Amino acid sequence: MAVDEAILEAVGRGDVPATLRLYAWEPACLSIGYAQSTSDVDLEALEDYGWDLVRRPTGGRAILHANELTYAVIGPKNDPRLTGSVVDSYHKISRALLHAIKLLEVNADAFEKQVLELKESDQQSAQIRKTQNPVCFEVPSNYEITVGGKKLIGSAQARRKEGVLQHGSLPLGGDLTRVTRVLDFPDQDAQSDAAARLLDRAATMEHILGYETPWESFVQAFTTAFGDALQLNLQESDLTQTELDRVIELIREKYSHPSWTYRV
Repeated sequence: MAVDEAILEAVGRGDVPATLRLYAWEPACLSIGYAQSTSDVDLEALEDYGWDLVRRPTGGRAILHANELTYAVIGPKNDPRLTGSVVDSYHKISRALLHAIKLLEVNADAFEKQVLELKESDQQSAQIRKTQNPVCFEVPSNYEITVGGKKLIGSAQARRKEGVLQHGSLPLGGDLTRVTRVLDFPDQDAQSDAAARLLDRAATMEHILGYETPWESFVQAFTTAFGDALQLNLQESDLTQTELDRVIELIREKYSHPSWTYRV
């Protein structure tokens, strides 16, 4: 998270161009949304599993980052691929995400909510589920990637004076329900229900493809897709020394500090 923010600041200063970052997590880490309460997290269970905890600079609900590819798109506000509303930029970026998944021979879709077609009672029920649900991957948002109605890529966005950061998670394999083991539920039945809903509404690439695919194959698909769909001339590069120095500061002052992680 510190690296994403350091790149965002550098982009805002004009020190570096718009950036696509692809990464993974070691050890596994539970990330909670910008405004999500840490009361949603079972801290004792998290420690027992040896998993990390971080608060994202973007919104949304809890994600367990393990066996996945994480992407981050970072650019200035005036970049034509990021201009318009949040939904507009989601739509543009979703074209690249969708292209990446199709390069992997998966017939995916970009989900579009049909809110106006919901009855009032259905909308109220949906809002209650959203409020009470600490898990990100259970319900897709506009233009998130789905396969057969199941959510495949979860994304979130932050808009700052420096520019726009959108990052998201593509689960590659493993047990999606693991996240429910480190979240706080009223009882075991509620946890089991959340796990069952998650399996019903989300999927991993391994589940869809029926076999395990090397992480590097997903990196290549994302790199090609973002270059093609967004007309980017991507060039591999390390972080600048200024970005690296800022990462260290952000870790110390923000992302590893209790005043940030436990502030809600």
